[in-house]
Amino acid sequence: MTSRTPIPNTVTLHVPFRVVKRGGRKEMQLPEGDKRPHRTNNTLIKALARAFRWKRMLESGEFTTIAELAEREGIAPSYMTRVLRLTLLAPDVVEAILDGAQVPELALSRLLEPFPVGWQQQSEHLG
Repeated sequence: MTSRTPIPNTVTLHVPFRVVKRGGRKEMQLPEGDKRPHRTNNTLIKALARAFRWKRMLESGEFTTIAELAEREGIAPSYMTRVLRLTLLAPDVVEAILDGAQVPELALSRLLEPFPVGWQQQSEHLG
């Protein structure tokens, strides 16, 4: 366009995508090869925040047992222990979750399943 070319009133933009359901939510999926914008998973971030908060509460001596803390929080001790395991995640996995760069298939249910202790194996296991 030159400075003398009139600017059109309407611009049409075509973006190829499809809508898929993931975990009960609809999500826009771009074609293969296109870069997907990073999207943070608030459920995963909340679980990480809870895990590190609970760990700090236990380490400070505010609560002496997981059962005591779980009762105070109003959740099952078994759930709390699974969430507390998230504090053992590799730093790069935690960073990816916080940046929204984790694989889209990584849901909280998968993250709460047993995972390898080694950080390198965790990255491979969780994608």
